[in-house]
Amino acid sequence: MSLTADPPACTVPAAGGASTHKLVNAGADKLVFKIKSSNNNEYRISPVFGFIDPSGSKDITITRTAGAPKEDKLVIHFAPAPADATDPQAAFGAVTPAGTVTIPVSATA
Repeated sequence: MSLTADPPACTVPAAGGASTHKLVNAGADKLVFKIKSSNNNEYRISPVFGFIDPSGSKDITITRTAGAPKEDKLVIHFAPAPADATDPQAAFGAVTPAGTVTIPVSATA
């Protein structure tokens, strides 16, 4: 079971902007994920919860509002998805995270 982010880091303008990344599930199990941010004031993540099929991928969008340049990070917690799960937020609450992926986020002036 493994999850990777492509690209593995994010750079956005401090004045605001967006970046799209692909979460790739290289394993044979369906995964459920939750994304946490070190800066919820200036970053919006879509989606926060989701499923990724075996050998599949999911696009996520990182959007930054204007603010002072600084270093932040996103941490993606993931686990095998319950077989009958249809709601990723409820499914994530029912599992124990099996791994994490960290995306460093830089806001540049």
